[in-house]
Formats: sequence, C-alpha cells, structure tokens
Amino acid sequence: MVDDPKPCIGLIELSSIARGFETADAIVKTAAVELVFAGSVSPGKYVIWFRGEVEEVGQSLARGREIAAEALLDDLFIPNLHPSVVPAFERPELPDRLDAIGIVETFSAASAIVAADLAVKAATVDLVHLRLSEGLGGKGYLVLHGEVSDVRSAVEQGAAWPRERGLLVLDVVIPSPDPDLLPHLLGSGGPLSWPRRND
Repeated sequence: MVDDPKPCIGLIELSSIARGFETADAIVKTAAVELVFAGSVSPGKYVIWFRGEVEEVGQSLARGREIAAEALLDDLFIPNLHPSVVPAFERPELPDRLDAIGIVETFSAASAIVAADLAVKAATVDLVHLRLSEGLGGKGYLVLHGEVSDVRSAVEQGAAWPRERGLLVLDVVIPSPDPDLLPHLLGSGGPLSWPRRND
C-alpha cells in the first residue's frame, strides 16, 4: 500500500441521524478535512469518518463533539493510523492454515478502529479483517493472525483501550484454528467501508 500523505483520522458516532447530518456539516466547515464516510448505520446510529492533517482533524473533531452534544456515543482521533488498517476493510485471501487468530469485539465502530490500530502496532501480526456497525447492531470486530505469542500480545494491547472505556464485548485467541473455520472468519461486508482512492 502506498503511504497515505494524510494518515490522521477522526471519527464520531452519534445516536441521532438528524444531529449526525448537522455535525458532519460542521466538521467539514471547520477545517480542511476530507469526509470519507457520513451516513446512518444499524441500529439507528450515524457515523462520520474524516481525515486530513493532524491540526485540521483535531479542530474538526473538537467542533464535531460540540455540535453532537448529548447525541455523542463515541469518537476517536488517531494522528498516525497504521497502514494495514484501511486494507482490512476489504476481503483478503487467507492462507490455508493459520497458527493462531485473535478477535477483538467492541460495542462501537470507533473503539474497533482504535483496537485494530493498537493491536497491529504492538506485535508482528496481520490484520486480516475489520468490520464495523452494519449488520452487527452497531458493534465492530477485528481479526488478526500470526504466531500464538504475537497474537496474544496484539489482542491484549488492542483490547485494553475499549476495556478501559467499557466498550469491549470480548476478546479471544484461538490457537491452530480448524481449517473449516477459516472461510467464515471474514463475515460479510457492509456499507461502512473505506473507499478506494484513485490518486
């Protein structure tokens, strides 16, 4: 993957769709950020995902929180997103055999992205899938694979942030997963995905 010249991302999740539109408008009017995704996801949430330079994303995020007010469910700010996070929204080819897999399941899209970023920065693992919100009741989950010890370390680090905020559903490590499980690891896609860039 080519390095993204603007790897800083911000994301806001809201409980109100109407307030979501208002917040998205304020975010893009506040600073020079790119709106990557803004729309409703199940169950009746609104997610705003944007990126740009660190200072601009920070300004837009602060304004978004202010406008979201009581409708704010979760948010994130990652100044240097790991380059493997974006491709994890696509359906990769898995090897025929995996040493171990790790799964972190969270109550929000934002916390799943943070968990994925922290996990892949913590150990030598591959982030093979990241699924958010749609069809999950608003939850998110990520799937990692690698050596057992590395997967354990990555899952531990990835789960720590959502756990501290009461947003962790569960984290598991499965050594030597049965080959019959592998085709089912990736689930099905949803509308909340990072679009391919042509530049």
